Amino acid sequence: MANYFFNFPTTFYINADDNNNLDVVTDITKRVAFQQEFKKNSAAYFKISVTDDDTPEILADKFYNDVEKHWIILMLNDIIDPQFDWPLKYGNLINFIENKYSANANTTIGQSGIDWAQSNNQAYYKIETKTIVQTGQITKEKVFVDANTYANISTSSSTYNLNDGYQLTVDVTKEALTYFDYEVEYNDEKRNIIVLRPEFVEVAIDDLKNIFTLSQ
Repeated sequence: MANYFFNFPTTFYINADDNNNLDVVTDITKRVAFQQEFKKNSAAYFKISVTDDDTPEILADKFYNDVEKHWIILMLNDIIDPQFDWPLKYGNLINFIENKYSANANTTIGQSGIDWAQSNNQAYYKIETKTIVQTGQITKEKVFVDANTYANISTSSSTYNLNDGYQLTVDVTKEALTYFDYEVEYNDEKRNIIVLRPEFVEVAIDDLKNIFTLSQ
């Protein structure tokens, strides 16, 4: 990460331990990001699923032969806090859930944070699955709803005749996730990241340098 901050501008810092003299320090409060239009260019990156053994440094070494370039992976995926924005290993995730929900647990009956998280619902969804009968084409929409809406959703299955002669089947179901399952699913979603293709790395580095050069 040191190489990343090498390009940052400097600022002055009052050193209270040195008679309030001014020190010249790297201004780490500056922030840069990839343009959203760039992220829409699928030719510039590829998708991967992060495993428990992967870290930004390991992936940077794997794809760029340089662990110092891990900031490119973090920045491209809008990861500000690598400790919590990066997917947790399963063991660490269990500890996180236990600590997060331990205050809700009924300790008088020996309930742990994990026990509480596994026995209480946190998220509710309405799921609508559309199937073209003749082709087997399926589209699925999962919509977050509140608890009252969830309670009033009736599961159903309906079939409609389309103008082209095909039939459309619409199935409505619902799903409730416990706090535990929600945390696991949310952590798994973080595993889906994009990686900048190696041929664009030097361009990204040059852009970073130019941004801070122009800002000084």
